[in-house]
Amino acid sequence: MKLSRRVSWFLTAFGAWSMIIWVTFVKNLWQDSAHQAFTGGDHAHPTAFFWIHLTLAVTSFVLGVLVGLVGVRGLRGERAARAAEPTA
Repeated sequence: MKLSRRVSWFLTAFGAWSMIIWVTFVKNLWQDSAHQAFTGGDHAHPTAFFWIHLTLAVTSFVLGVLVGLVGVRGLRGERAARAAEPTA
């Protein structure tokens, strides 16, 4: 399957955006100023809220990386196809 240059750039940008967003989300979850993620604010006792949101963040991060890799491979494939074209 060939991806257009526009789609490849979109997927690459989406992967980068996803990594930035979910890393920030986990940092904010760890700091937890609302005291929902940890019992009594003690990081040794995470709540179900913490585990559910951490699972969501890790899954989304991994999917974002995979989508970004598809985009990068699309860009590389497009570049290789252009290089292989004969010049007239």
